[in-house]
Amino acid sequence: MSKLADRILNLSDSQTLEMAQKSRDLKANGVDVINLSIGEPDFDTPSVIKEAGKKAIDDNYSHYSPVPGFNELRNAIVDKFKNENDLSYCMGEIIVSNGAKQSLANVLLSLVNKGEEVIIPAPYWVSYIELVKLAEGVPVIVESCIDNDFKVTPKQIEQAISAKTKAILLNSPSNPSGSIYSKDELEKIAKLLTKYPDIIIISDEIYEHINYVGEHFSIAQVPGMKERTAVINGVSKGYAMTGWRIGYMAAPIWLAKACNKLQGQTTSGANSVAQIASVAALKSGKEEISCMKDAFLRRRDLVMAMLDEIPGFVRNVPTGAFYIFPNISGIIGKSYGKYSINSDKELALYLLETAHVAVVPGSAFGNNECIRISFAACEEDLKKAFFRIKEAIALLK
Repeated sequence: MSKLADRILNLSDSQTLEMAQKSRDLKANGVDVINLSIGEPDFDTPSVIKEAGKKAIDDNYSHYSPVPGFNELRNAIVDKFKNENDLSYCMGEIIVSNGAKQSLANVLLSLVNKGEEVIIPAPYWVSYIELVKLAEGVPVIVESCIDNDFKVTPKQIEQAISAKTKAILLNSPSNPSGSIYSKDELEKIAKLLTKYPDIIIISDEIYEHINYVGEHFSIAQVPGMKERTAVINGVSKGYAMTGWRIGYMAAPIWLAKACNKLQGQTTSGANSVAQIASVAALKSGKEEISCMKDAFLRRRDLVMAMLDEIPGFVRNVPTGAFYIFPNISGIIGKSYGKYSINSDKELALYLLETAHVAVVPGSAFGNNECIRISFAACEEDLKKAFFRIKEAIALLK
C-alpha cells in the first residue's frame, strides 16, 4: 500500500517549473544559461506599488486578513471591472487569493464532482489538467493547431460537450500560445453555450493587460454570460508582481461564497501587505502597464524575426502575453552526436545542454509539435539566446 494519497500519485509535476529548476541547477554550476522557460515579467515591481507595500508594514498590516480579502482591495477590484471591462460586480462576488492559480483551484474544487468533465482547449496552461484531476474531474481536451492561431471553434466545443460536462476553461490572452479570442469569436462561443445553460465558464484573464491588438474583451461581457462565468485575474503579469502572490476571482455570489468557504479551510486570507500593495497597483493607472507592454511588443517582433532565420521553426503571430509557441516538426528526426531529436522534450533538453537556453516542451501544454519560448527577457539576452539556438539547430542533420 502506498503511503501517499492517489490524488498526489496521479498528479504530474509542472514542466515549466521543472525546466526552470534545471536552468537554475546549471547556473549554480557556473553555466551561463539563458532562461526562456519561465512565465514571469523580468521587470521590477513599479515604485509606487513597492512604496505602498512599505507603508503597509509601517501601518502594521501584520495581522490576519479577512478570508475573501480586505474590503479596500475588493472594492478596488470592483472598480477595475467597472472601469476597464464594463462589468458590474458587488464586493461579495470578489474573492482575493494567493495568486490566480489558487483562484482557479478554488473554483474547480468548488464546482467539480468526481467524474464530471471540464472542457479545456489545447494548448493549455500546464496546471489546468492537474487541477481538474485534483478535483477528481475529467479533462476533455479540444485540439487546435498553429494554422488557426491555436484557437478552437464553437463546433469543436459542441462536439466535446456531454451529459457530464460541468465547465469549460478558457484562457485569453493565452499561455502558451499568446493567442487572443476576439470579441466576435467569444460571442459565437457564448451563443453556443446558451444552448447548455448548466455549463459554467471559467475565464482565465491573467494576461489581460498584455494585449497587442486592442482592448481586452471578456466573455463575461456578453449578455447572459456574467451570471455563469468565473473570471480569474490577478496582479502578477500586468504589474510585474509575481512574487507578491495576489490573484482574484469575480463570480456569481453562490460560487464566490463556496470559494470563500473552501479558502477559509485551506489558506485563509492572502498576505496583508501584498493586498495593500495591490490596491496601489489597481489605482496606479495604465502608464506602468503600457511601458511594459510596449517593451514586450518590441521583444515579440525581435523574436519573430530571429525565429524566421532558423530553419525548422514555423510560427504564427502571438497577439498577447509574452510567449511564442513555434511548431518544431521540421526539426524532429534530426540528430547531432549523442543527441537524437525525436520529440519536443528531446529538443528542449538539447537546447538546454548544448545552447544553454531553457525552453519548455510543448507537450507540457498539450501540443508535442511545439515548444514554448518566453520573451520576458531583455533584448540583449534574447539576441544571445537565439544566436545560440540558431547555431545548435544548424548542427542537427
